[in-house]
Amino acid sequence: MRSFLSLLLLPALCPAVEPLAFDVKVETLAGQTTPQWQWFHPRPAAIPGFGKAGAPLSIITIQKHLFTSDYYSGLFMMTSEDFGKTWTGPVEIPELGWRKESDAVDIAVADVTPGWHSKSGKLIAVGAQVRYDKKGRQLDDKPQSHQTAYAVFDPRTRKWTPWKVIRMPAEGKFNFARSACAQWLEMDDGTVLLPFYHGPNASAPHSVTVAQFQFDGRELKYVRHGSEHELNVVRGLVEPSIVKYAGRYFLTIRNDLKGYVTVSEDGLHYRPIKEWTFDDGGELGSYNTQQHWLAHSDGLFLAYTRKGANNDHVIRHRAPLFLAQVDPEKLQVMRGTEKILLPERGATYGNFGAAAMTAEESWVTDAEGMFSKAAKERGAQGRALVARVVWSRLNRLVKRR
Repeated sequence: MRSFLSLLLLPALCPAVEPLAFDVKVETLAGQTTPQWQWFHPRPAAIPGFGKAGAPLSIITIQKHLFTSDYYSGLFMMTSEDFGKTWTGPVEIPELGWRKESDAVDIAVADVTPGWHSKSGKLIAVGAQVRYDKKGRQLDDKPQSHQTAYAVFDPRTRKWTPWKVIRMPAEGKFNFARSACAQWLEMDDGTVLLPFYHGPNASAPHSVTVAQFQFDGRELKYVRHGSEHELNVVRGLVEPSIVKYAGRYFLTIRNDLKGYVTVSEDGLHYRPIKEWTFDDGGELGSYNTQQHWLAHSDGLFLAYTRKGANNDHVIRHRAPLFLAQVDPEKLQVMRGTEKILLPERGATYGNFGAAAMTAEESWVTDAEGMFSKAAKERGAQGRALVARVVWSRLNRLVKRR
């Protein structure tokens, strides 16, 4: 039996998290902005074994932002056979463009995140199905106007399936059900964990849950969902992202006022959410935008934007884009490890993607949001960018084939 004194000393005996060093190299993927549109939502994925000389086939999905709030084109894709030395695209994917519901309504899929499903040998792209009127406004005039859709890419044929809608349980709380801008996971058994934000309609404060799906290479079929988390603050909880690290599952969640985090042993049932803070107790200061994960065998990392970086002139403080290591026990960001991924040039970031690409590198991709006069004045050009995170040690979580 442990003595009372030994129990008191346990926290002091817990080993500190060892920082994992990394370098950052920023490259331009594409660059164009016009009065009609700009590139937005670039998100990366790697298909192992389908590039040249042992490289993965690098995929980036990307869309045009049409300069009306949350109004997006169909999906485009960039590909590289040589790990980003040269790129093809962006090329529009005809199967994943808008389709007409009527003369007055177009249906699109936005907020797309691609990911490799190793058991089936397919890439899955998951996003939010949206109904637009002719002015680009999102409609909520019919039941299930806001659902989740997915498409499947076969690297052998280089062909995409058309969008399919995910069928959630026929309950009012899933009338609005989006897995959007969300990092998702393939489990060891090939099932898929998709984080959702959901509610009775588009305007009610949303809740967050993680749902499990079977995937046979063609269809995602709902199995069950886990604990549901609520926060009756402004829009509630939105745009969750999931990652697995050291045998546990971590969820980061957007809220209009603060970012939140929680952890699970099984990927479905999570502890009560807590506010993101630094390890010195200070607020992280990330609000009303996404955070995303990078998992390395030797450390867990969070990418985010935040206040307090001489960036009051940037809309919602959405630049610079940072990366820092996370203490997985305390669920805190280690302030001393923070580095800038994409420097502030007047443009907004925050609608970004993050993924492990090889054992040597992970990528974070974003595009310069040209929403203010200051963006051009401070050097932004509407570029889509990749921040290559080059690890000091190999990431053993990444399989080469």
